[in-house]
Amino acid sequence: MAHADDHVHGDGPAAAGGGSAEQGAATAHRTSSHWGTYEVLVRDGTVTGARPGPDDPDPAPLIANVPAAQHHATRIGTPAVRRRWLENGPGPDLLRGDPDDDYVALDWDTALDLLARELRRVRETHGDGAVFGGSYGWAGAGRFHHAQSQLHRFLNTTGGYTRSVGTYSHGAVESLLPHLIGPDGTRDLLRRPATWDTVAAHTDLLVTFGGLRGSNTWVASGGRAAQTAVPAMRAAAANGTAFVSVSPLRDDTPEDVGAEWLPAAPGTDTALMFALMHVLFDEGLADREFLGRYTVGADHLRDSIMGGADGVAKSPEWAEGITGVPAAAIRGLARRMAAGRTLVNVGWSVQRARYGEQPLWAGLALASCLGQVGLPGGGFASGYGSSGNYGGGATPGGIPRFAQGADPVRSFIPVALVSDMLLHPGEAFDFDGSRLVFPDIRLVWWAGGNPFHHHQDLSRLRTAFGRPETVVVGETHWTATARHADIVLPSTTTLERDDIAASQGDLTLRAMARAVAPHGQARDEYDTYAALARRLGVEQEFTEGRDSAGWLRHVYDEWRDGRGGDDLPSFDGFWAAGSVPIPGRAADTALLGAFRADPAAAPLGTPSGLIELRSETIAGFDYPDCPGGPTWLAGEERLGSERSREWPLLLIANQPSGKLHSQQDMGDYSAAQKIGGRAPLRLHPDDAAARGLADGAVVRVYNDRGSCLAGVRVSDALRPGVAQLSTGAWFDPSAPDVTCAHGNPNVLTADIGTSALSQGCTGQHVLVEVAAYSGEPPRMRAFEPPRIGERS
Repeated sequence: MAHADDHVHGDGPAAAGGGSAEQGAATAHRTSSHWGTYEVLVRDGTVTGARPGPDDPDPAPLIANVPAAQHHATRIGTPAVRRRWLENGPGPDLLRGDPDDDYVALDWDTALDLLARELRRVRETHGDGAVFGGSYGWAGAGRFHHAQSQLHRFLNTTGGYTRSVGTYSHGAVESLLPHLIGPDGTRDLLRRPATWDTVAAHTDLLVTFGGLRGSNTWVASGGRAAQTAVPAMRAAAANGTAFVSVSPLRDDTPEDVGAEWLPAAPGTDTALMFALMHVLFDEGLADREFLGRYTVGADHLRDSIMGGADGVAKSPEWAEGITGVPAAAIRGLARRMAAGRTLVNVGWSVQRARYGEQPLWAGLALASCLGQVGLPGGGFASGYGSSGNYGGGATPGGIPRFAQGADPVRSFIPVALVSDMLLHPGEAFDFDGSRLVFPDIRLVWWAGGNPFHHHQDLSRLRTAFGRPETVVVGETHWTATARHADIVLPSTTTLERDDIAASQGDLTLRAMARAVAPHGQARDEYDTYAALARRLGVEQEFTEGRDSAGWLRHVYDEWRDGRGGDDLPSFDGFWAAGSVPIPGRAADTALLGAFRADPAAAPLGTPSGLIELRSETIAGFDYPDCPGGPTWLAGEERLGSERSREWPLLLIANQPSGKLHSQQDMGDYSAAQKIGGRAPLRLHPDDAAARGLADGAVVRVYNDRGSCLAGVRVSDALRPGVAQLSTGAWFDPSAPDVTCAHGNPNVLTADIGTSALSQGCTGQHVLVEVAAYSGEPPRMRAFEPPRIGERS
């Protein structure tokens, strides 16, 4: 095996071709990312362009970001250590992330020797649990060079680490739904929902809370061979499926789907669902037979809806005052839902708010009242319009994976409690019925993610990142997270290494041949960790005697053998062909279909074996912010709340359409959406006029937590009183008078969980005010790399 320090690619899989073809003076290389399969054009070692794959019916325009991002000035070209840490030694430092901080370039051997000593010191002095392997994020799409898998295997091999569980995307789903439909039902809900073909064939009405945002479907973890979600929505509409979009944004559903728009006030979905159920109960439209046979808690639900529990009937008139949706429209929708095959979809965005469990629970209850759970094209779903995987089919047996090993450390946190963990070591917290304690973290190691994009209240996160003794980041670019690190390790991008790609439900497994040489001294993460493992005496355990090329073959062969292997080519045959169809795709089944057919023979994994419209387990946790049944709980970050008297605009911090989270924010497609180089803020014409703002104005968006600059885009595609500033702008704390000069809305959001049950992300909604920025806007420095000098 070649030592990792030598960083040789040799005659590995890249030599096998992998689908390249001449295109004039440039060479086209087929590759994959989370936003699909496409080709990059390379001339003289430089990526000069990108174009869709020939078989993609609806390619994501995000591919236009790739050329500029690949060779951007923010690429990390050498191992670097923050000068203050190098000169003063490990320790807490609230100046981490200072825009004027400078770094010292080190050669790889020196940097790895230093890092190995520091990791050994922390483990020996404070224990293995004092290491936090953050590493949450999308990273690269490859199945082997997956940043989190690589780091977690390394940390497991060297002693273990404190980990995070759950996701920012749908943390409430992951914690709540196992109590209501069982762990297996939740897995199927997320991984095996009805395909869009089934929706087109069977669904009369799809009511989606949170819309069906087309740009979200461009993205799937691992990437897809072809973008099919939006064409599938169009096909369903053409086949007669009607759509109703409950969202503050009209364009949350593709225009040509012809969806009816119900612009409910943000955060009021639960109230609207209660009113719909009130109509079903009041008019005798609820399926009492289904409720009696397949659920527990239906009587409790009905009592709550009809007002027996608190004296307040959750009628359409009651809901109109909360949601802004006319009572007549609510009644009409409830009757339509009961008249045909209806699918209730609660998008992931809806549960990313305070009390985010409640719209999920209410949505399941609404579907149960309709009596269509377990029928093709009917029932409940959570994820259509949230990811390209959702509704795209299922792949039993999985896709190739790089084994991470077992973590001997038992401490963990819900993923959205990073700041709490760092700021409050030793303090107790609640999570899903357990009382846990925050570990005392001394070393944070992050790879393949950017918490200064997806976490809330970035000022608080900055303070939290000042507490550890050492922060290590492996990255391709100088993101805000990298600029909060003491030790920075440059990583290769997906275009600079060989890998394989596929996602859950994908049609093909695809080769990703290296297209360009690594930038500067950037290395594959595997080579970096193998070199560190050798220094720590566990090289064999980490590598098992394989280099990267050997692991690619091993990962493929394991997957191939697990599927029988006879009908699949050898690795060399796969690589030469560039792709192979994934066999064994599951037949489409209705969610909880077997349970509906015979609940006694196929009970759910709940205490009752039934759908729990009331959960005595959750009630027993005695959480005020998540009672034992669906409840209307009014959050603070809501129009009409006491807090809205001071901060009158409800800002939607949704996923960006110009990039994947914060990835490649400097790319051409992303940059074209900006206004004066800053993130675009959409305002309704009435709200813009009330503040004297016009298209293109630079504004200050602010509340009591922070402020950011943005550029105004006036649009009637949102509800009055609502603003939209998507996430993903690289955090830029360089200006003295605003928290972020670029437009990251997470300087405004509250760092609080959905509830004690899930502790999920609540960054979707935040109350703000907007005003014109007076004077010359400060220089935007998000895309300027830090100063890097020599060791003194």
